[in-house]
Amino acid sequence: MLASLAGGLLSVLAAASLAVAAGPRAVPRLLSYAVGALLGAAFLELLPHAVEASGDAELTCALILGGVLLFFLLEKLLLWRFGHGHAHHGHGDGGRSGMLVMLGDTFHNFVDGVLIATAFSQDLSLGLITAAAIIAHEIPQELGDFAVLIHSGLSRGRALVFNLFSSLAMGAGALLAHWALPAVDGAVPVLLALACASMLYVAAADLMPGLRQRTHLAATAEQVVLIGAGVVSIGVAHHLAEHVLM
Repeated sequence: MLASLAGGLLSVLAAASLAVAAGPRAVPRLLSYAVGALLGAAFLELLPHAVEASGDAELTCALILGGVLLFFLLEKLLLWRFGHGHAHHGHGDGGRSGMLVMLGDTFHNFVDGVLIATAFSQDLSLGLITAAAIIAHEIPQELGDFAVLIHSGLSRGRALVFNLFSSLAMGAGALLAHWALPAVDGAVPVLLALACASMLYVAAADLMPGLRQRTHLAATAEQVVLIGAGVVSIGVAHHLAEHVLM
């Protein structure tokens, strides 16, 4: 429990510190980075683990497809609930992309807690190494999530609180896995697929359309570089987790 809670809190605080240090003018650039981080986390981290956990690539792809459609319906419901009859003006998107990415991140954090608990059940040193690996790959992803929340219209303080609450799911996953590991373990492929679907949907449906509005060559080149940086940061963190820390 302590390792899971510490891992979640440390990754969120580190990401928030980086985002705050960058300043409000850097939010458009952080959004480009967030697209890369979300796509990198989906394709390099969650999708391979979901396929490995389920043992069935076709089933995993079907779950992700269903998840994308589910998040589309959820966004429609959010539009109806919070925007019906009211045009949205000003900064942000009414909080929709922030809510969706937080939902997906909560699934992901819960699964990370299950993984930490499983590792500790095998060996203390393996548990500590696994917790360190999870912190390493969570920081760039949490940085992207923080940028999405700010883009959704949240203040930096509220974005930090939302991320901290989402990180508590890691402790919940560890606690539940400790008492009911077989039952929780069976749900891991579905949770990973839903987390992957959430990140794909937010990146492609909510963030990329906004990036297309900046059509100048210099802005486009900057966006491509920052999206690439987001993908690379997830890839580097994944490499560290798989080949160095583990």
